[in-house]
Amino acid sequence: MAFAPVYWYLLTAALAMLVPAGFLLVGVAGLEPSRAWDAALGGMAALGLASFGYWAVGFALQFGGVGLVYPQAELRELVWEWSPFAADWGIGWGVAGLSGWFLSGAGVTPLAYGLFLAHVPWTMTAALLPMVALRGRAPATATLILALAIGAVIYPLGENWVRGGGWLGALGNNLNLGHGFVDFGGAATVHLVAAGFALAALVVWVPRRPRRTQPSPLLAPAQLPLLAVVGSLMILGGSIGWLWSNPLQMSSLNAIGLMRGSVNIVLCGGGGILAPLIYTWFVTGRSEPLLSARGLAAGVVAGLAAAPFVQPGVAFLIGVAAGATVPFVTYLVDDLLRLDDATGALAVSGLPAVVGLLLLGLFADGVTGQGWQMTGVDAYLGVAGQGVSGLFTARGFQMDFPGQLQAQVIGILALALWGFLAGMLLCVPLGLLLHGLLRSSGIVPPSPRLPVEPGPAPVSQPTGDWMNMPLRAPDDRPRG
Repeated sequence: MAFAPVYWYLLTAALAMLVPAGFLLVGVAGLEPSRAWDAALGGMAALGLASFGYWAVGFALQFGGVGLVYPQAELRELVWEWSPFAADWGIGWGVAGLSGWFLSGAGVTPLAYGLFLAHVPWTMTAALLPMVALRGRAPATATLILALAIGAVIYPLGENWVRGGGWLGALGNNLNLGHGFVDFGGAATVHLVAAGFALAALVVWVPRRPRRTQPSPLLAPAQLPLLAVVGSLMILGGSIGWLWSNPLQMSSLNAIGLMRGSVNIVLCGGGGILAPLIYTWFVTGRSEPLLSARGLAAGVVAGLAAAPFVQPGVAFLIGVAAGATVPFVTYLVDDLLRLDDATGALAVSGLPAVVGLLLLGLFADGVTGQGWQMTGVDAYLGVAGQGVSGLFTARGFQMDFPGQLQAQVIGILALALWGFLAGMLLCVPLGLLLHGLLRSSGIVPPSPRLPVEPGPAPVSQPTGDWMNMPLRAPDDRPRG
């Protein structure tokens, strides 16, 4: 194993496994007990199916051509990348790897195993988020098929474009847009893709809420608040291992990037708590644990994008901004769009990821990330040692604006659309197929259950001939 002892990658990959477990706990904490049961089982099934699909197909699609852009000797067999463009367009326009199926063959070296272990938690999380939101709303068969598809195809292709030698990572070399699309910890490839997929699935499978006839409660009740708190802390702790388990990314970072990234992810999570905590206290008179836990998770998601590339003070502000989007998105999705995202998949993973990715394009200071995605290996913008840079750089480094920000915008649009369109292309035919099979077998599929709007309390009516009963004064008591 290159760049660090083998046990480093084993320990960090094991620590990263806390992240999908934490998102599962945060997701089910706001559900009613019956739905929480279904969602927990669906989440566990999603973890297993996604990891199986990633082992059989996904790893090859993601890293089958990674040896074309990374010079490590252990990757020399993983050099088959499919591209729709001719070779004279330049290298790095690939869209899918085509070697390493079933994690077998000559290309499977210790480094390849390390890449697999590093990204299994990412795969699990990408499949888990939309499946927990769908469980109990869509047929169980559909959720299992979708989880397998995310782990085998949808997540790996998005990752290939960024980290496996694909076209988004090569925007720097091919179009001179900064260092290409930079997404250090999967904020886009995991969370933005999962949020787009979840949005499509909720549109297809879940009927919209009826419009409220009475004022709605300010906050949805947290059924299991302790689970939300524990889950958010698992996300925060596991994300430190999540960041540093990828051997290829470790080779492009200096000691400052390694330590600063760990500090920044903690600051992002801490900043993410504050806005929901203050908001719930302001509108209800007391702070609420579920929304605060989602704010912490949203801060971590934003921090995954930019963790080693910005100053700690900026990281804290990124977390605050990401946490502030959680109440807004929750209101937008549940009350305005009426999609009933009770697990918070869209609020935690969608807009917070966009916040982190965009602010990286502005505040990356150039101190770390030299040679990131094989761009500016010796010098960048005429400065030796300069790494990923935005508009506001550290002293001695040249700003890289608007190139890096343009690359970030292109990556955000591409991956958000990829998640949403892939969700629609899978959910619509699958829904029609399963509905038709159930109809042909004589079974009418039940409608998904939505919370019933509370109406006015019924007024009890006396029974009998009460209209003709004689009235009696209060002092007209029977005499003994």
